[in-house]
Amino acid sequence: MSNSKPSLYRETREKFPEVISAVEQLGVTLRTAGPLDEKTSHLVQLAAAAASQSEGSVHSHVRRALQAGATAEEITHTLLLLMTTIGFPQAMAALSWANETLQKQ
Repeated sequence: MSNSKPSLYRETREKFPEVISAVEQLGVTLRTAGPLDEKTSHLVQLAAAAASQSEGSVHSHVRRALQAGATAEEITHTLLLLMTTIGFPQAMAALSWANETLQKQ
């Protein structure tokens, strides 16, 4: 599985390392603040990314969920569950973005 981050992320990290470091640390702090495990946390964030139609965030949280132990089936199910909440077209868009990332793994 590739751990490479998108080039825009890398470029921003090079230009503003303290900002990206702070954002990453906030993510760690939030994921460890409660009882949800890392995999579940990324699946929740994946659902939020899909709901907000953030393609880059969907790709990112698919990668992170996989790294945390989620299966492709769990990722797909997470997004299928959204159909009655965010609508069929939006859920299908998120599934297509997730599949792009899953196919690279």
